[in-house]
Amino acid sequence: MSQYLADHGWITWIIIGLIAGAIAKAIMPGKDPGGCLVTIVLGIAGALLAGFLGQALGWYGPGEGAGFIAAIVGSLIILGIYRLVARR
Repeated sequence: MSQYLADHGWITWIIIGLIAGAIAKAIMPGKDPGGCLVTIVLGIAGALLAGFLGQALGWYGPGEGAGFIAAIVGSLIILGIYRLVARR
């Protein structure tokens, strides 16, 4: 999957981010400020977070991105943090 993302660039990251963010919002339903753009940003941030944590833990090599499931988990983490910050 990471080679696919490297080959197709930002458009693929946006699509994966949209899907991962939408799945994260489906898993954690509730009122969230923001719409489709926030969902995409949450998904992309989740994928980046998952890749960073995976590299720090030795699960991924340098330059290797996170998988789709990890992107969803990362999106859930980012969504939880976003909800805590947005409430204040």
